[in-house]
Amino acid sequence: MTDVALAADFTQEGFQAFLAARNEPYWLSDLRAENWKLFSELPLPDSSQEEWRRTDIRSFRLEKFGFPRLAASSTRLSSPKSAERPAIDGAAVPAALLSAGIDLAGSAIAVDSRPYGVQLDRMLGRQGVLFGSLDKLVIDHGNLLRPYLLNPVVDPRADKFAALQAACWSGGALLWVPKGVVTDRPLHILSVLSPEAVDLGRILIVLEEGAEATVLAETASSDPAAAGLHCGAMEILVGPRGRLRLVSLQNWGMGVWHFAHQKAMVDRDASLQWTIGALGSRLAKVNQHVVMVGPGAQVQVNGVMFTEGRQHLSYHTLQRHQQPRCTSDLLYKGALQDRSRIVWRGMIKVDPDAQKTDGYQRDDNLILSEHARADSIPGLEIQADDVKCSHGATAGRVDDEQVFYACARGLTRKEAVRMIVNGFFQQVFDRITIDSVRHALAEAIGKRIREYE
Repeated sequence: MTDVALAADFTQEGFQAFLAARNEPYWLSDLRAENWKLFSELPLPDSSQEEWRRTDIRSFRLEKFGFPRLAASSTRLSSPKSAERPAIDGAAVPAALLSAGIDLAGSAIAVDSRPYGVQLDRMLGRQGVLFGSLDKLVIDHGNLLRPYLLNPVVDPRADKFAALQAACWSGGALLWVPKGVVTDRPLHILSVLSPEAVDLGRILIVLEEGAEATVLAETASSDPAAAGLHCGAMEILVGPRGRLRLVSLQNWGMGVWHFAHQKAMVDRDASLQWTIGALGSRLAKVNQHVVMVGPGAQVQVNGVMFTEGRQHLSYHTLQRHQQPRCTSDLLYKGALQDRSRIVWRGMIKVDPDAQKTDGYQRDDNLILSEHARADSIPGLEIQADDVKCSHGATAGRVDDEQVFYACARGLTRKEAVRMIVNGFFQQVFDRITIDSVRHALAEAIGKRIREYE
C-alpha cells in the first residue's frame, strides 16, 4: 500500500483515493466498487425497521467520519522495542486484557484500521498457517483468499453498515489453518482506536477439515472517553471436524459508535465455542449469527455484557440449523447500572431438513439501577417436526437480603454487590476454558461496579 493521505469523507472522491492507495488485485477493486455502489444507495437504518425499533441512531452522523488515513494522519505510531507496546502520539496502546499471561502462538495489531505488527510461531508458518494483516495477505495469497472474499459469509446487503464495511474494510486480520493442522496455543488479535478515528477492520477465520485453533480477539481505545467509529465484520468458516475456540471482547471507549456483523458457518461434525464480552462503546448494534451447514455440527455461544452511564448495547443473535443432528446452546448474561440499556433479540431457526435438532437459548439480566433497562426477546422458528428447542429470559434486581447478609459479615456494600455480580456471571465464566481470560473478564467488570443504588 502507498503511504498517502486519503480524503476524510465517505464520498465518491474519497473512495477513489482509498482504492488508488491500496494497489489491490483487480477483482478485489471491482468487488469494492460494487459494494460501494450498494452503500451509496442504501439508507441508514431507522426505527421503522423491526430490528432497529429499540435502537435509536438519530444522533449518529456518518458525515463526521471518513476513511482511515495512512501516513498523513495526526496520529503517530512508534515502533515497539522488544516487548514494549506500540504507542499512539507518545501514549502506549492500551494493554490487552485477553492475552495477559498467555503464551501466544501469534499476535496481530491494527491501529486506526491500519496494520501495525504481526508475529507468528515459525513452526505454524512452516505448516502452512496464514495469520496476520488481511490487507497484506490478500495481496500475497490472492488466489487462495479470492473465493472467501467473492462469496462473503456476511451479506453486504444486510444494511448500510454492512455495505460500507464490505466496500472499505482495512486493517483487518486473517487466520487460515490448513487441513489437519492443530494450533495448540492461542492467537491474539488487537484493534485499537485513537480519538476521533475510524476502524473498518474485517476478521476472517478459516479452518479447513480437521483443523483446530484458539483465537482471542479484542478491541480498545487509547482514550476511554473519545469519540470514534467502528464498522466491522467477523467471518468464520469451520470446516468438517474442525474445532475453534473464539473469545471476542468489545472494549471500545465510551464515545465509540460500534456497528458490526459477525457470522460463523460450522460444517459437518465441527464445533465452535464462541464467547463474547461487551463492555465498551457509546452505542453498539451487533448481529451475531451462527449457521450449522453440516450434519452433526455443535455450537456454544456465551455472552457477558456490562453497561454503565448511558450506554446502549443491542445484540441480535441467530442460531440457524440447516442440517440434521446439530446442537446449539446460547447463554447471554448482562448486568446494567446507571441509565444504561441492553437489547437482546434471539432467534433459533430450524430448517425443514434439520431433524434431530437440539437448540437452546437463554438471556439473563441483573439490574443494578432504578433507571437501567433490559429488553430480552427470544424466539423460535421451527420448520422440522423432530426437534428439541427451548428458550428463556429473565431480568431482576440484586437481592437486598443478599447484600445485607454480606455486609453483616464485614463487606462494604460495593464489595457485596461486586461479589453478587461475579456470582451472577459465574455460569458463563465456568464455560471459558482459559483461566486467564476468565479472570480478566471478571476483573474488568468488577472495576466498573459503582455504589449500588
